[in-house]
Amino acid sequence: MITITKAEEEILNQIKSYPEEKIDVSLLKDDLGMYEHDLNDLLKSLKSKGLVFYNGSTVQLKDVDATINTVDSKEDVINAELNQKEKASFEIIKSLADEKGFVSRYEIEGNLLYGDLKLSDFRMYHILLSLENKGLIKAVYRKNGDYYKIL
Repeated sequence: MITITKAEEEILNQIKSYPEEKIDVSLLKDDLGMYEHDLNDLLKSLKSKGLVFYNGSTVQLKDVDATINTVDSKEDVINAELNQKEKASFEIIKSLADEKGFVSRYEIEGNLLYGDLKLSDFRMYHILLSLENKGLIKAVYRKNGDYYKIL
């Protein structure tokens, strides 16, 4: 799932309305009535999400099979992405747990930092704290070190 803002959705819909494949950015700017730097930032964002080809002067739609979710602001986009990362992180933690539901803190950190998700330190600790606050995991201390218990 790809999460975009309403402003990005407006640009995508405008691009889809043109019969040409490659659209000049100046035409898009005039039709949308946007400032060039705002349009440029939004097109770069759409490019980073894999929805358009953008080279600075022309833009072209990419064929994307993913579901597109629209939210109100960039903050909502970050929250939606964090929720997806939280779900993926929790699945990894569950797969690492022993039969009693315990996982070494260092094992979790290693898998989240260097595994498939490749989270930053800050993001990883933010996700672990969020999962604790939601009551999904709990930090515990055992004789042989720090652990998390799946609740």
